[in-house]
Amino acid sequence: MRVIGIDPGSRVCGYGVLEAQNGEVAHLASGSIAPNAALPLHERLKVIYEGLLKVIDQHRPDVMSVEDIFFAKNAKSAIKLGQARGIALLAGSVSGISVHEYAPTKVKLALTGRGRANKREVQNMLSKLLGVTKWETQDASDAVAIALCHIHISQIETRLGKEFVQPRRKRRRFTLDDLPS
Repeated sequence: MRVIGIDPGSRVCGYGVLEAQNGEVAHLASGSIAPNAALPLHERLKVIYEGLLKVIDQHRPDVMSVEDIFFAKNAKSAIKLGQARGIALLAGSVSGISVHEYAPTKVKLALTGRGRANKREVQNMLSKLLGVTKWETQDASDAVAIALCHIHISQIETRLGKEFVQPRRKRRRFTLDDLPS
C-alpha cells in the first residue's frame, strides 16, 4: 500500500509518501509546496492544488491521509486552513484515491503513544522508524507522520476490525434520581 500524507496549509503544504509492504514501511518522498506569500489566497491555493496533483501523478499513491481540522484561536486562520484542506481533499478525489482524515492528537498518539506529544518528539520517532535523519520542513515531517498514522491504523483495522479501533464515547447514564419528583 502506498500512502500520501498531507499537512495542509495556505502558506506551506507538506506532503510525505510512504510504502508499506510485508510489515515494512519505506519512506519514498517528502517535501513541501510553498507558494509565494505575496500572492493572493486564491492563487496560492491554485499553486498548492497543482503541486499536489503533480506529486500524486509522480508517486501514484493508493490512499491519501489528511490532517483534520483542530481548534484554532483565530477564526480567519481557521477558515484559510479549511480552504487549504479542501484543496487537498479535492486533489485526492480528482485523482481517484480514497481519502482519510486524522486529528492531530490521533496522529501523535499512533506514533509516540501520547496524544499531546510535541513536534520534536514526533520527528524523533519518525527518524527512528524510517531512518530519515533530516527533514526538509516541519510540514514535511508532519505529513509523513500522517501517512504513517494511516498505515498503522489500517493494519490494526485489518487485524482486529474497524469497530474495535473506534473510540468509545463516554455517555452520561441517567438514573431515576435525575428525574424531577
